[in-house]
Amino acid sequence: MISPDLSRLLICVGTVLAASSIGSFATVRAIPTWYKGLAKPSFNPPNWLFGPAWTVLYLLMAVAAWLVWKQGVGAAGVKLALAVFLVQLILNALWSILFFGLRSPLAGMVDIVVLWLAILATVILFFRVSVPAGILLLPYIAWVSFAALLNAAILRLNR
Repeated sequence: MISPDLSRLLICVGTVLAASSIGSFATVRAIPTWYKGLAKPSFNPPNWLFGPAWTVLYLLMAVAAWLVWKQGVGAAGVKLALAVFLVQLILNALWSILFFGLRSPLAGMVDIVVLWLAILATVILFFRVSVPAGILLLPYIAWVSFAALLNAAILRLNR
């Protein structure tokens, strides 16, 4: 029989994996076609870097959510922290749909600003429940900060 902690971890990993799959579905087809043809800034990383970076970030996100959930849904701040986490996860998947799926750097820019604010709120709320969980989200907000700069530069260069 699977322990409740392991069940929660698997649910967190599955939830994050579902969001990443939605984003990946919108992204993969656009990379060799539309995205390849865009003007990009000099600080644009190579395409091969995005997959490994996001894999690590999604894993960190899942473990962070699990650490919060592990405190118990009745514990102070847990429900709100997990709810905000789910909102930012939806915004994360939505960015790929808007930027790559709809081929709209402008829509992606609007989403990523809201996403960044939702991640910041999640980081703060996670820190209040579990310091390790908050720490695990710091690379994520750093990467999305960089992604926002990249999105803005692509938007500017392709107007």
